Order: sequence, then structure tokens, then C-alpha cells
Amino acid sequence: MLDCNIHSSSSDPLVSHGRHFSRTVFALCNYPSLLTSGILRLEQIEDVPLEDFPAEEWREHRVFEQLLDSYPGLLERLKDGSKEEILHVGELIGKGTAGARGDDTKTLKSAILDWITPKGEGIRPPLHRNSKIDRGFNHDLTGSLLCPAGLDWNDFQTKENLRSGEMLVCGDQWPIFYPWCGLLQSRLLVYAYKHVFTSPSSVEREPKATRSGNARLHGMNSVTIASLASSSMFSRTDTTTDSETFYHSLLDLLEDPEEYKEIDELLTWWNRYFFSLFAMPLRLIIRLRRKST
Repeated sequence: MLDCNIHSSSSDPLVSHGRHFSRTVFALCNYPSLLTSGILRLEQIEDVPLEDFPAEEWREHRVFEQLLDSYPGLLERLKDGSKEEILHVGELIGKGTAGARGDDTKTLKSAILDWITPKGEGIRPPLHRNSKIDRGFNHDLTGSLLCPAGLDWNDFQTKENLRSGEMLVCGDQWPIFYPWCGLLQSRLLVYAYKHVFTSPSSVEREPKATRSGNARLHGMNSVTIASLASSSMFSRTDTTTDSETFYHSLLDLLEDPEEYKEIDELLTWWNRYFFSLFAMPLRLIIRLRRKST
């Protein structure tokens, strides 16, 4: 009976939905808590406008509503279910979320070495594909990419302070590989996005089996703000930083009404070159982008 229950939980559609939801809508969430609080808040907002709630609760409830909208019948299931059923649903979605993050981090850990290796050269000293111990600020190449913008990685004292942990990197300090000119359009981020949403084999060449990619499997036909933030966070996992604050700082920027024009242009760029030109090699995408600028 136990084995049957385990198999049932693993194959539940909510697990698969949790994987996609975390990649495209919100990555960092305690789903049992989100569902429990969301159901209670639905009753509260009948008397108190949602705008009167603290900002953190407002954001949480927006994620809750997006989850309801993305899975038909979920609201009825939650309203009719017991507390135990609500928690179980949250655990299934959370299982999918954890699985997606684990899979993406594991596969990107190896793939990213190919992306950062200088063309025609090797990484010196070599980096291990299945270990992160010698990465981050412990290696000159990865350290130069992860060094917070505004700091000089070539400065000996800065490098030593980052390596020793004397200088802590806060979540709102963005790494240098996020250029302010062409923000969130760098080669590494495009590689990470294609790796997660199309297929690992599609990164530098036309994919042969795009129908099995995460984007196609879930009917995804446009880039979402959260999917950009999630791919950015995965690209930053090789250093000891506050990933949650970093993720929220990206969302805050990408959802800022005052930045609407720039964000709209950014999403247009991604949709044009990722979905409209789904199978186009990255080198051609970059060439077209240079011509357009």
C-alpha cells in the first residue's frame, strides 16, 4: 500500500504542474502554507480590501491567485477539501517545485562549464563537473563572473575578502555578468533559459526534439517575468549569496510600473528570439540583435 501511494503521489498532475509553476510564475514558496493562508484570506477580503493588507501578504495572495488561475478546478478542490487535503495538495505542488529546482541545478552545474570555457582554450585550473567546492569565488574565472557589480575582481584585497567570507555578498548585489547595458540579455542567461525550457541540446544548435521541451509540454508560448528571474537565479548558484533576496530584487525590478517601457522591450526581445525563432541558433540571434541596435 505504501509503494502504491508513493507512485500515486509521484504521478499526480499537481506534481508536474508544480514544476512548471515554479519555473514560470514563482520559484520560492511554501505551498502548504500558501494554500492554507490563501483560503483564509479569500474570506477576509470579502470585508477588507486586499490593498489594505501588508505588502508581503498582498504579494503572497497574488501568487495564490495565479496558482488558482493556472490549474482549473483547484479552487473548488481546496474549498471542498479538509485541512489535510489542502496540505496534501500543497505538498504535491511543492514536490514538483523541489524536483524542478533540483534537476535544473544538477544539469546546469555541468553545462555551465562548457558555456564559460574560453573558445579554443581550457579552464585553468580545471573545474570539476560534479562539484561546486572549487567554484564561486574560489576560482578566478567563476569569481570574475560572480563578483558584484561595482567591485574590482582584479583588486587583490577584494578577491581575498570575497573568498574568505569577510566581505559578504547580499542578495541585492547583482553579479557582474548582468550587464546594465542589455540587462538580462547576456549569453549565459540565454543559454540557461534554453537549457531549462527547450532542452540541454538546444543551447548552441537547433533542437531536434523541441516537442519534449518544458515550454512545449506545458503549452508555454511566451516568456514570463518569473521565468527570467528563475533562470537568472540558477545561473548564480555557484556562490554563497542570499538567493531569495536576489530573486525578489529581480522581480521587484521587472514588475516596477515605472520601468514598464524598458521591461516591455525586454520581454519583446525574449519572445522574439526565444519563441518566434524557437529553433534559431544563438549565434544568429546575437547577430540579429547587433544589427537591430
